[in-house]
Amino acid sequence: MKYFAMVLLALSLMISTAWAGVKMGEIPTEVELKGDLGGRIDGTPWTSKELTGKVHVVFYVDPDEKDLNNDTSEALRLEKFPRDQFQSYAIINMDATWLPNFAISSALEEKQKKYPHTIYVRDYDKILVKEWNLADDNSDVLAFDKNGELIFMKAGRLTQQDIKELIILIRKNLK
Repeated sequence: MKYFAMVLLALSLMISTAWAGVKMGEIPTEVELKGDLGGRIDGTPWTSKELTGKVHVVFYVDPDEKDLNNDTSEALRLEKFPRDQFQSYAIINMDATWLPNFAISSALEEKQKKYPHTIYVRDYDKILVKEWNLADDNSDVLAFDKNGELIFMKAGRLTQQDIKELIILIRKNLK
C-alpha cells in the first residue's frame, strides 16, 4: 500500500510538472538569464520582467532551426510597428545544438545587422524549456500584450495563416 501511494504521488508530481509553464492569458513565471545561464549578446542580463509596457514577440530558437520562422521575422519587420509600442526578442537555445558557441555568436551578429531592433539573448541551459515548458530543439514564437500576458504561442514553422493571426493580435494589442 505504501508503494502504491508513493507511485501516485510521483505520478501527480510528473503531471503537474508537465502542465507547468507559460499559459495563454497568463504572465509566465519570471526567468532571468545572466552569467553562466546566458543573457544579451552584449553580456548584460535579460529578465522576463522586460515583457511589459509594450507588445513583445519572443522567438525561442534552436540554432539548428534558425531559419524555420524567417517568414515570420520578415513579416514583422515589414509591418514597421512603432518602436515605442513593440519589441522583438530572439532568445537562442544554445544548449540545443552541437555547434560551438563562437559560431553561433558570429551568426547572431549577422542577424543583428538584418534585424537591428531585435534584442538577441542567449540561453545556455535551456532555462525557458525548463521554466516555461517551451519546445526544445525547435523554433517557438510567443507574443505578449503590454501587461506581459501571453496572447500567442506556437512551436514549429508558422503557416501564413499563423503569421496573419500573429500580426492581427499585435495590431489589436498596440491600441
